[in-house]
Amino acid sequence: APPAGAQLLDVACGTGLVARELHRRGFRCLHGVDGSAGMLERARSTGLYRQLQRCVLGREPLPAPAEHYDAVTVVGALGEGQVPSAALPELLRVTKPGGFLCLTTRSNPSNLRYKAEPEATLERLERQGAWQKVLAQEVERWERATSEEESTQGTGYISGVVYIYRKCPVPALEEG
Repeated sequence: APPAGAQLLDVACGTGLVARELHRRGFRCLHGVDGSAGMLERARSTGLYRQLQRCVLGREPLPAPAEHYDAVTVVGALGEGQVPSAALPELLRVTKPGGFLCLTTRSNPSNLRYKAEPEATLERLERQGAWQKVLAQEVERWERATSEEESTQGTGYISGVVYIYRKCPVPALEEG
Protein backbone atom coordinates (compact mmCIF):
# COMPACT_ATOMS: atom_id res chain seq x y z
CA ALA A 1 0.00 0.00 0.00
CA PRO A 2 1.19 3.55 -0.67
CA PRO A 3 2.24 5.77 2.25
CA ALA A 4 -0.82 7.32 3.92
CA GLY A 5 -1.41 10.82 2.64
CA ALA A 6 0.96 10.49 -0.33
CA GLN A 7 0.22 13.44 -2.62
CA LEU A 8 0.27 12.83 -6.38
CA LEU A 9 0.00 15.24 -9.28
CA ASP A 10 -1.47 13.85 -12.51
CA VAL A 11 -0.22 16.20 -15.27
CA ALA A 12 -2.31 16.30 -18.47
CA CYS A 13 -4.87 14.25 -16.51
CA GLY A 14 -7.35 14.14 -19.40
CA THR A 15 -10.46 12.15 -18.49
CA GLY A 16 -8.94 10.62 -15.35
CA LEU A 17 -7.77 7.20 -16.60
CA VAL A 18 -4.52 7.38 -14.59
CA ALA A 19 -6.46 8.45 -11.46
CA ARG A 20 -8.62 5.31 -11.76
CA GLU A 21 -5.50 3.11 -11.77
CA LEU A 22 -3.87 5.02 -8.90
CA HIS A 23 -7.09 4.91 -6.87
CA ARG A 24 -7.32 1.11 -7.39
CA ARG A 25 -3.80 0.89 -5.92
CA GLY A 26 -4.70 2.84 -2.79
CA PHE A 27 -3.72 6.42 -3.66
CA ARG A 28 -6.31 8.90 -2.39
CA CYS A 29 -4.74 12.38 -2.48
CA LEU A 30 -4.76 13.07 -6.22
CA HIS A 31 -4.48 16.47 -7.85
CA GLY A 32 -4.82 16.93 -11.61
CA VAL A 33 -3.94 19.58 -14.16
CA ASP A 34 -4.85 19.73 -17.84
CA GLY A 35 -4.84 22.37 -20.56
CA SER A 36 -8.40 21.53 -21.64
CA ALA A 37 -11.45 22.73 -19.70
CA GLY A 38 -13.49 19.93 -21.32
CA MET A 39 -11.07 17.25 -20.15
CA LEU A 40 -11.08 18.73 -16.63
CA GLU A 41 -14.89 18.47 -16.55
CA ARG A 42 -14.67 14.78 -17.45
CA ALA A 43 -11.94 14.24 -14.84
CA ARG A 44 -14.08 16.07 -12.25
CA SER A 45 -17.01 13.72 -12.98
CA THR A 46 -14.91 10.72 -11.80
CA GLY A 47 -14.87 12.12 -8.24
CA LEU A 48 -11.31 10.82 -7.81
CA TYR A 49 -9.41 14.12 -7.66
CA ARG A 50 -9.21 16.34 -4.59
CA GLN A 51 -8.16 19.25 -6.77
CA LEU A 52 -8.29 19.99 -10.52
CA GLN A 53 -6.85 23.06 -12.23
CA ARG A 54 -6.35 24.30 -15.77
CA CYS A 55 -2.69 24.70 -16.74
CA VAL A 56 -0.97 24.81 -20.13
CA LEU A 57 2.51 23.46 -19.43
CA GLY A 58 5.34 25.16 -21.23
CA ARG A 59 3.45 28.47 -21.17
CA GLU A 60 2.72 28.74 -17.46
CA PRO A 61 4.07 27.24 -14.22
CA LEU A 62 2.27 24.44 -12.43
CA PRO A 63 -0.21 25.80 -9.85
CA ALA A 64 1.66 24.25 -6.92
CA PRO A 65 4.36 25.27 -4.44
CA ALA A 66 7.89 23.89 -4.73
CA GLU A 67 8.58 20.40 -3.33
CA HIS A 68 4.87 19.70 -2.75
CA TYR A 69 4.21 16.28 -4.33
CA ASP A 70 5.45 12.80 -3.46
CA ALA A 71 5.02 11.80 -7.11
CA VAL A 72 4.20 13.44 -10.44
CA THR A 73 2.87 11.53 -13.46
CA VAL A 74 2.75 12.48 -17.13
CA VAL A 75 1.14 9.49 -18.84
CA GLY A 76 0.47 9.61 -22.58
CA ALA A 77 1.11 13.35 -22.93
CA LEU A 78 4.88 13.68 -23.27
CA GLY A 79 4.77 14.28 -27.00
CA GLU A 80 4.39 16.70 -29.87
CA GLY A 81 1.89 19.45 -29.13
CA GLN A 82 1.23 18.28 -25.56
CA VAL A 83 3.70 18.49 -22.65
CA PRO A 84 6.97 19.94 -24.05
CA SER A 85 10.33 18.67 -22.77
CA ALA A 86 11.06 22.28 -21.71
CA ALA A 87 8.46 21.70 -18.94
CA LEU A 88 10.46 18.86 -17.30
CA PRO A 89 12.28 21.19 -14.84
CA GLU A 90 8.87 22.52 -13.76
CA LEU A 91 7.76 18.94 -12.94
CA LEU A 92 10.92 18.58 -10.84
CA ARG A 93 10.23 21.87 -9.04
CA VAL A 94 6.93 20.64 -7.56
CA THR A 95 8.30 17.18 -6.62
CA LYS A 96 9.64 16.60 -3.09
CA PRO A 97 13.30 15.54 -2.78
CA GLY A 98 13.23 11.73 -2.92
CA GLY A 99 9.88 11.88 -4.76
CA PHE A 100 9.15 10.09 -8.02
CA LEU A 101 8.35 11.23 -11.56
CA CYS A 102 6.67 8.77 -13.92
CA LEU A 103 6.72 9.80 -17.58
CA THR A 104 5.59 7.91 -20.66
CA THR A 105 5.88 8.49 -24.39
CA ARG A 106 5.22 6.58 -27.58
CA SER A 107 8.15 5.03 -29.42
CA ASN A 108 6.34 4.52 -32.74
CA PRO A 109 7.99 5.79 -35.97
CA SER A 110 6.21 9.17 -36.17
CA ASN A 111 7.13 10.00 -32.56
CA LEU A 112 10.83 9.05 -32.67
CA ARG A 113 11.99 12.59 -33.48
CA TYR A 114 9.99 14.00 -30.58
CA LYS A 115 11.03 11.12 -28.26
CA ALA A 116 14.72 12.05 -28.77
CA GLU A 117 14.12 15.59 -27.47
CA PRO A 118 12.76 14.72 -23.99
CA GLU A 119 15.31 11.88 -23.71
CA ALA A 120 18.13 14.42 -24.17
CA THR A 121 16.55 16.61 -21.46
CA LEU A 122 16.04 13.60 -19.14
CA GLU A 123 19.71 12.65 -19.55
CA ARG A 124 20.92 16.24 -19.04
CA LEU A 125 18.92 16.57 -15.79
CA GLU A 126 20.39 13.25 -14.62
CA ARG A 127 23.97 14.42 -15.40
CA GLN A 128 23.27 17.62 -13.45
CA GLY A 129 22.26 15.55 -10.42
CA ALA A 130 18.61 16.67 -10.43
CA TRP A 131 17.27 13.11 -10.47
CA GLN A 132 18.26 9.47 -10.84
CA LYS A 133 16.80 7.06 -13.36
CA VAL A 134 15.00 4.19 -11.61
CA LEU A 135 13.52 2.57 -14.73
CA ALA A 136 13.27 2.99 -18.50
CA GLN A 137 11.10 0.18 -19.83
CA GLU A 138 9.98 -0.41 -23.41
CA VAL A 139 6.40 -1.65 -23.74
CA GLU A 140 5.65 -3.33 -27.08
CA ARG A 141 1.85 -3.10 -26.95
CA TRP A 142 1.47 0.38 -25.47
CA GLU A 143 -1.72 1.43 -27.24
CA ARG A 144 -3.77 0.47 -30.28
CA ALA A 145 -2.44 1.84 -33.56
CA THR A 146 -4.73 4.03 -35.66
CA SER A 147 -2.97 3.08 -38.91
CA GLU A 148 -0.89 0.15 -40.16
CA GLU A 149 2.16 2.46 -40.65
CA GLU A 150 2.11 3.30 -36.93
CA SER A 151 1.80 -0.34 -35.89
CA THR A 152 4.84 -2.07 -34.36
CA GLN A 153 5.71 -4.92 -36.77
CA GLY A 154 2.10 -5.37 -37.87
CA THR A 155 0.79 -6.08 -34.35
CA GLY A 156 -1.92 -3.42 -34.48
CA TYR A 157 -0.27 -1.69 -31.52
CA ILE A 158 2.07 1.26 -30.97
CA SER A 159 5.08 0.71 -28.73
CA GLY A 160 5.92 3.04 -25.86
CA VAL A 161 8.37 3.62 -23.06
CA VAL A 162 7.89 4.22 -19.32
CA TYR A 163 10.47 6.30 -17.43
CA ILE A 164 10.63 6.51 -13.66
CA TYR A 165 12.98 9.01 -12.03
CA ARG A 166 13.63 9.85 -8.39
CA LYS A 167 14.34 13.47 -7.50
CA CYS A 168 17.70 13.80 -5.79
CA PRO A 169 17.98 15.54 -2.42
CA VAL A 170 19.37 19.07 -2.67
CA PRO A 171 23.17 18.67 -2.55
CA ALA A 172 24.88 20.10 0.52
CA LEU A 173 26.78 23.34 -0.09
CA GLU A 174 30.54 23.00 -0.01
CA GLU A 175 32.13 24.55 3.09
CA GLY A 176 35.12 26.71 2.46
